[in-house]
Amino acid sequence: MRPDLKGFPMLLKSPSSRDRRRIRAIALAAFTIVLPSFVHPQSASPALTASPTQLLQKAKAQNVPEIPYESVPGFFKMPAGLYLGEAMGVATNSKGHIFVFTRSGVTRLFEFDAQGNFVREIGRELYGFVFAHAVRVDRYDNIWAVDEGSNMVIKFNPQGRVAMLIGRRPAAISGVTEISDRPGPLNAIPLPYVLDRPTDVAWDPNGNIFIADGYGNARVVKYDPDGHFLAQTLGLGKGPGQLDLPHGLQVDNEGNVYVADRSNYRIQVFDNDLKYKTIYDNVGQPWTLCISPGPHQYLYSSNSLPDLSNSVLKPFTGEIYKMELDGTVLGKFGKAGKALGEFSGGHAIDCRSDNQLYIAEISTWRVQKILLHPDADPSKGSRP
Repeated sequence: MRPDLKGFPMLLKSPSSRDRRRIRAIALAAFTIVLPSFVHPQSASPALTASPTQLLQKAKAQNVPEIPYESVPGFFKMPAGLYLGEAMGVATNSKGHIFVFTRSGVTRLFEFDAQGNFVREIGRELYGFVFAHAVRVDRYDNIWAVDEGSNMVIKFNPQGRVAMLIGRRPAAISGVTEISDRPGPLNAIPLPYVLDRPTDVAWDPNGNIFIADGYGNARVVKYDPDGHFLAQTLGLGKGPGQLDLPHGLQVDNEGNVYVADRSNYRIQVFDNDLKYKTIYDNVGQPWTLCISPGPHQYLYSSNSLPDLSNSVLKPFTGEIYKMELDGTVLGKFGKAGKALGEFSGGHAIDCRSDNQLYIAEISTWRVQKILLHPDADPSKGSRP
């Protein structure tokens, strides 16, 4: 017997004919079992035309005037080695400083001056920063961050210190688990102070706080300036006053609340007590809203190309509408795409300054500074 085969003498013997038949049978069975893991059927080709559901995102408004505009190239100056990830939120304060809430390696909140120069990072490694969704600045220059992952809305004072918290990060020793778009709310009956993947925040002239409690609870919640619960909308549904993914909201000078009811393809308007008033369903699928300040306010709504950048949707998405508060469409600008002056996954709009907007985009990892030229000749086109 060979030394390296000690203990395995059968390996030196030729198998009998019976053993050979058994070996062939076993090999054939194994091959039959393993084969499907190597052989794949021909994959179906992706759809090249939009489905009926996808076509719901096409705006009903017709013959809308094009607003000439331009995108300012290279406006934001990041320090060496620092980058934006998905740009989820953008907002400005009274000094013209710009705040960008981004999903990067970790969720981060950056501040830039009015010339686009980097100023500072706010809330670095904050416990409530898990999965950025929106940032807004109130009339006192407080900065409010809405974090979808921690289920929290976090108020910072102008110096960048935490001043108020609404909601609480779920306690999980193994970290926050990945969840689907609509796994169901955390609680069968939404609780006043328990948020479930919130999406946006706004305030009325009296300082009351309105939160779009979006993916899970499908509601808007009203709190007083100290964070005490006051009211909420009806919850998930398709009827008037019901919501299906309230993805953004704004409040006008009269205290009316405008909600981007994204999965219902409409904007809903509520009074200050969150009682239903009316619906605007002619500007596609609103992903985010912005109401300009001043005595004559305008409403901006983005019919965004979804963040998967499906090219089938590009012909009828990507544009941003300018409207009167009564829903009258005044004009639109932009189209779907990733070039300068195009929009891909538009997720937030800041419109504090007249005819100067900032657009945060998911799919291009950027924020664009947009200048509108409403008095220019539309036939000459835009200047991206």
